[in-house]
Amino acid sequence: MSKFRYAQPAYLAVLLGVWLLLFLATRTLLLATDFAGTGIHLSELPKLYGTGLFYDLVFLLYVSLPLSLYLLFCPKKLWHTRFHRWFLLALATLSFFVMLFTATAEWLFWDEFGVRFNFIAVDYLVYSKEVVDNIMQSYPIVPLLSLLALLAVLLTWLLRPLLRRALAAPLLPKSGAFFALLVLALLNGAVLFGVGQDFPRASGGNSYLRELSSNGPYQFFAAFRNNELDYRGLYTTLDDVQVAKLLREQVAPKGVRFIGTDPLSIRRVVENPGAEKHLNIVLVTVESLSAKYLGSFGDKRGLTPNLDELRQQSLFFTHFYATGTSTDRGLEAVTLSIPPTPGRSIVKRIGRETGYASLGQQLAARGYDSVFLYGGRGYFDNMNAFFSGNGYRIVDQSSVPESQISFKNAWGMADEDLYQQALKVADEDYQAAKPFFFHIMTTSNHRPYSYPDGRIDIASGSGREGAVKYTDYAIGEFVKAAQQKPWFDDTLFVFLADHCAGSAGRQDLPVENYHIPLFIYAPKHVAAREFSGVSSQIDLAPTLLGLLNMDYVSTFFGRDLLRESTLPGRALIGNYQHLGLFDGENLAILSPGKGMRRHNEALAASVEVKVDTKDPLIQRAIAWYQGASYAFSHRLLAWQADNLPHPQNAALQHPQQVALRP
Repeated sequence: MSKFRYAQPAYLAVLLGVWLLLFLATRTLLLATDFAGTGIHLSELPKLYGTGLFYDLVFLLYVSLPLSLYLLFCPKKLWHTRFHRWFLLALATLSFFVMLFTATAEWLFWDEFGVRFNFIAVDYLVYSKEVVDNIMQSYPIVPLLSLLALLAVLLTWLLRPLLRRALAAPLLPKSGAFFALLVLALLNGAVLFGVGQDFPRASGGNSYLRELSSNGPYQFFAAFRNNELDYRGLYTTLDDVQVAKLLREQVAPKGVRFIGTDPLSIRRVVENPGAEKHLNIVLVTVESLSAKYLGSFGDKRGLTPNLDELRQQSLFFTHFYATGTSTDRGLEAVTLSIPPTPGRSIVKRIGRETGYASLGQQLAARGYDSVFLYGGRGYFDNMNAFFSGNGYRIVDQSSVPESQISFKNAWGMADEDLYQQALKVADEDYQAAKPFFFHIMTTSNHRPYSYPDGRIDIASGSGREGAVKYTDYAIGEFVKAAQQKPWFDDTLFVFLADHCAGSAGRQDLPVENYHIPLFIYAPKHVAAREFSGVSSQIDLAPTLLGLLNMDYVSTFFGRDLLRESTLPGRALIGNYQHLGLFDGENLAILSPGKGMRRHNEALAASVEVKVDTKDPLIQRAIAWYQGASYAFSHRLLAWQADNLPHPQNAALQHPQQVALRP
């Protein structure tokens, strides 16, 4: 066997070579899980693996820098000791374990979300308790980690001759070490400034191809670094005057009075005819309830008998879409009525998540008890800070006695226990003659898909189907219990999903994977019928206030679907990078790097076409997202005294003292 010339690069080459092979195996395994479903042609494989190799090398260049520095400048006396050689062998074993663990985590993440690591993975690191508990309850984690450790030791043993030869080689001379340091510095500088997170993701085409071409760990650290994305710097813009005109035309019908001093402000007076009603509102955002699970949408498994029956008794929205792919996006859209700005949701922008003219704030100013009820602990996703800072009080798992929780898992109490808390608080408000607005967020339809035994005919923890059926069961029991309450007749019940169960697809924004149900159920006040217009989560808040005949000053980007029907239907959908406007037929997509494209027949063939700013659909999309990003950064959505209907009335300068209108 020939000897290595120098020890440090030889040792490093062994470790990095194994990493590269594992990255190759991971990419191939992810591709093979559903090769036909990815839509990737054999002719595209060289591009996939070539780009993937490039990203793998970029990541390894970053991650190996600390070890490279240590190896280059380790003292010669220490290097040749027995202890140090055993230390480097142990370090190799640890490195192999981390490699295997990362590959396993990537496979599980891909199986759940259909993408490489992104903002969701970052949040999983931040909210580690819930995530660790979820993993422990979902997978045989101890045997799995033991197996990975055993494989790492075995791999070290198999590579031991190679590692020993590398460590026995002569050390680089000082001049060689400093030259290697210079090369490392230049290469790291080049990739730091020359390689962005968005290459090759922002270029359109097959989403699976771009995801598999990237490197999961690299995307994780890029998402961690870029938790907010600057719209003006990364996306296509139009002149502010043009944006202001387009935006105001889309958010409100002709004749509406805008009162904001900034041309890009959409602050306006909304006047709804009729006497104001002070009906209670129980708004339930259900975890991951895709429309495709409902029997009334064609599912044959019988998972949603209660919701299918409820559809016949409700105002039901057949073409209703979530704005994003995560719970915080759904909460943001329903609460603030704002499109999904790039980067993290406003819910998670710590330090800038409060003080908005939210739905809860509007109702609290009318004397409502606005309450956010969550099945888990509301520090997760920064929910408690967001809601408490925008007009709500909080009821979550930490405020509920253990004696009142019959079942809980990693994410919180079972849905039926959460609904019992809602009934309890509603009874208290009714006794106090106080109208209430509850925003309830459930957790049961989430991995590990566990729930109390004996409720349905599918065993707890067996998968998504059981969780959906239990979710439906709990809703059915909640409605039955509410029907026996004295406050039932004067309550609007609203059920919708926070987002779909999965959002991955061949396109960046597969429209069908944003389709969710919306029910508004109030037999004494809302006639049962179906609304077929294309609509969005951001439309819910103004539609509910419209049902109450409430006059108010709005900062909402959504519209009252029942009264502002002259405006064309549309849905605003996105993930943390790509921003879409769907008009019911075609989809415009804005991407980082000034990317613009549209998908014609987005729910059918979905043919991608390159376009420019002359395209009307692209212009409208830019207006929505440029306007929303500007409104957020310039605090145009803030709660002010003029959010009340008649700010000139001195009695309305103190919202907490406002008397209820008869």
